[in-house]
Amino acid sequence: IYSLTHTYTHTCRRRQSCLQHCDSLIRWILGGDGGMASRNKKASSACIVHENVKMGSDGESDQASGTSSDEVQSPVRVRMRNNHHRRISNEDINKRLSLPADIRLPEGYLEKFAMNSPPFDKPMSRRLRRASLSEIGFGKLETYIKLDKLGEGTYATVFKGRSKLTDNLVALKEIRLEHEEGAPCTAIREVSLLKDLKHANIVTLHDIIHTDKCLTLVFEYLEKDLKQYMDDCGSIMSVHNVKIFLFQLLRGLAYCHRRKVLHRDLKPQNLLINEKGELKLADFGLARAKSVPTKTYSNEVVTLWYRPPDVLLGSTEYSTPIDMWGVGCIFYEMITGRPLFPGSTVEDELHLIFRILGTPTEETWPGITTSEEFKTYNFPQYHAEPLVNHAPRIDNDGHDLLSMLLQFEAKKRTSAEDAIRHSYFRSLGEQVQTLADTASIFSVKGIQLQKDLGKRSSVALCVFMSNHCRMSSQVLL
Repeated sequence: IYSLTHTYTHTCRRRQSCLQHCDSLIRWILGGDGGMASRNKKASSACIVHENVKMGSDGESDQASGTSSDEVQSPVRVRMRNNHHRRISNEDINKRLSLPADIRLPEGYLEKFAMNSPPFDKPMSRRLRRASLSEIGFGKLETYIKLDKLGEGTYATVFKGRSKLTDNLVALKEIRLEHEEGAPCTAIREVSLLKDLKHANIVTLHDIIHTDKCLTLVFEYLEKDLKQYMDDCGSIMSVHNVKIFLFQLLRGLAYCHRRKVLHRDLKPQNLLINEKGELKLADFGLARAKSVPTKTYSNEVVTLWYRPPDVLLGSTEYSTPIDMWGVGCIFYEMITGRPLFPGSTVEDELHLIFRILGTPTEETWPGITTSEEFKTYNFPQYHAEPLVNHAPRIDNDGHDLLSMLLQFEAKKRTSAEDAIRHSYFRSLGEQVQTLADTASIFSVKGIQLQKDLGKRSSVALCVFMSNHCRMSSQVLL
């Protein structure tokens, strides 16, 4: 997607033409077949999709599709032939449109849907489904009440909100659309990937609202991130809870990697946790579909503290192991309460890595001694230190898993799929290995969080270290 946008930008002779092409690309991503079919229309019809066009919860445009013979514009305005006369319930509609069980349908919607929907034993067209979702209230700003501001970044501002459809809390991520630049590529990536990622350990994208000034992504609301969780317990987490959080992280990551999606920005701040203890991967703005044809990727990915040494040394040819190094760093941080490699620069980061794991040699990292980037730094010959010396609370199985994650050579790092089957997780039982993708780990009998040992008021030193690390991270980012 990024490559297509880049190509469009540099092949257009005028800025206005360039913007129209980019907006068509956005519409294609959000609108499915309708966006592609409308690509050959006049330039005026290729502009950004406005709110009154209506978006469905699946992010698809309500505009006419050139590939569909279905002329239905709204399930309310056009009556379709329906020979099956039976009473339709809320549950029927929820299942038909993949809606949340607690949604509140508009008054009289059941009767309208029953009158205009095709029989339940026949498939529902995509355009009718989008129109039905729009009639309910999806894709409209007025469906959500904005509450508190949660944070602000370079491209987006996140608010806490409430859905009028379910009365549940949501997170509203407002991405500003610049007049001359359109939607940031990070937003396009996040929307296009999250539309297809449905997993208990990946944050859910509920709705997409597209106006001329901003793109609003409506996510499920989770109370805190892993960094806040560690701070709240004084950075002394229960070892049992560390295991449950790590398993959920690996489970969500294995799902992504099976679909050839690299997250590329794993850090505690991007791992959200709800009141049940469910951990979910979030912020896919730097994520990349590995199946997209490209020779190289950027090495300016992954927050410095969680970036693997091969990427730090300039490698742009990487795959799923880029995420596994970050998992190892997060595992260590949960078990010890402090970051493993809190470097301030690339060189400082490499020094910290080599001081603990040892300066790499041809035996530990074949080919490293011929790397021009590596030779430039002229690192001292550090000797490896046992990781258990730095993380005394970790058991033998945990130490073995951590070592498999923190391998210099990318291809030697364990995969997420293999990691969740490691003996470290044996105490969680066999049932956690056979869960459906959308099933929570807490649906398994006996799986629950324990009370964390640390208390913020009684461990002043840990709190100071935690606050210091947070400030350092903010300066770095």
